[in-house]
Amino acid sequence: MEIVLACIIGYLLGSVPVSLLVARTHGVDLYATGDGNPGAWNALEQLGGRRAWPAFIGDALKGLLGGAAGWLLGGAAGAYAGVAAAMVGHALPAFARLRGGKAVMTFVGGAFALAPLVAALCLALCAAVSAASSFAVGARVGVFAFPLAQLAFQDVERVAATGALMGLIGVLFLLRRRPDRQAAG
Repeated sequence: MEIVLACIIGYLLGSVPVSLLVARTHGVDLYATGDGNPGAWNALEQLGGRRAWPAFIGDALKGLLGGAAGWLLGGAAGAYAGVAAAMVGHALPAFARLRGGKAVMTFVGGAFALAPLVAALCLALCAAVSAASSFAVGARVGVFAFPLAQLAFQDVERVAATGALMGLIGVLFLLRRRPDRQAAG
């Protein structure tokens, strides 16, 4: 029952369309601009960093709070269930006609609930690579480094569960490719 409750809480948190709301306060419809994805990255591309940072924080908080609720209700299994449900809520939000994003920032926030030290190390890596190269490269390095760094601190079962969460992101990327990339692909 605790895991089910963690999933419900995570899904409802994930369903809050934070990036859409942030963009709308600046007169931008993320569905109609950029890649049409209602997530933080499209908000960044459309609004710039100064106006998009609340979208990043909000999308990440959905995963963090879903994972934290899961920890309180069902330990590590509950945390993974809460993060997964928040990611599904972000991708298929009840409060935005099931038209959501790819859940990367929701995963990033959830990482802080699943392995706070590892997530902090990966955030530092993201910042260092971003300073040396670009935020686009730094963000990718930070996200993909997470399960590798997690191996040093947690058991293989948790790393495998993280892999499943990242697999969900991969499926969403495949399903939500831009039409110009599908034609070229």
